[in-house]
Amino acid sequence: MNPPDSLKVQTISSPAMTLDILPDVGASVLNLRSASGRPVLRAVNPGNVQSSSQCASFTLLPFSNRVRDARFVFGGREVQLQVTTKDGLTQHGDVRNRPWQVSRPSATGLVCDFDSRHFANINWPWAFTARVEYLLHGPHLDTSVTLTNVDTLPMPAGLGLHPYFTRLHDGVDPALELPAALIYDTDERSLPLAEARPVRANEDFRRPTPLGERQPDQVYTAWDGVARLDWGARALTITADNVYSHVVLFAAPDGSLALEPVSHATDALNLANQGVVGADLRVLAPGQSLAGAVRFTLQGRW
Repeated sequence: MNPPDSLKVQTISSPAMTLDILPDVGASVLNLRSASGRPVLRAVNPGNVQSSSQCASFTLLPFSNRVRDARFVFGGREVQLQVTTKDGLTQHGDVRNRPWQVSRPSATGLVCDFDSRHFANINWPWAFTARVEYLLHGPHLDTSVTLTNVDTLPMPAGLGLHPYFTRLHDGVDPALELPAALIYDTDERSLPLAEARPVRANEDFRRPTPLGERQPDQVYTAWDGVARLDWGARALTITADNVYSHVVLFAAPDGSLALEPVSHATDALNLANQGVVGADLRVLAPGQSLAGAVRFTLQGRW
């Protein structure tokens, strides 16, 4: 099915992969497929897309994941954000469903830019700009994200990617390798309760382990920036820059698997104010940027 007329798709291709981007829906990834047509990220029917939640991947800016009760204190100032979830939180920043400006430096590259000052209803009290660069080369997709504080005051900051991976290939559930030593205990809204603790046996993927019946929605840290999904005949490796100190593992209701490299813990905006060690909330001075890249690499018979 073709995408609705309102959705403009930008496509870049290499001998290994084809990438479709939706500039007007957060510069989100619509589909990523190998040269054979096999989906690398979860396969998306363009006709079903109403928001980035139906896409294959989207960008998390200027913070990632959930904020408790959509409020926090920063610099002695109480900040109340708009609630965006049914359980009273705000979630995933506020760029993923907004239009971005696009340029095409090459047949295999795409650059997308965003300026919060163009939106009167932005759900964030500081002005910021962002850039996402997609580049296909060899068996790799590189996604680089840059967040810049263009306000006159210091700004709390974070970034992340939210890719959903096709879990089953030829009926095979992958072995997950996620070398992370620490994990957060969370409440009924998946919000961390304290600083991260050592993983237990049923949470430990430091050696390749099938997920089986587990349905995780957990935040890990103390990882080396490399994760791998292995189906035997093929595998996919995720390699993230050091800024991505945390990773979210989420079994989505549609059967796909999200592995989300993020720069801070869920609800770091509140954890940092509580003095929780290791939440990794960044603070950007006016004019300062936070940036990082993630590489997706295909191996085997795609």
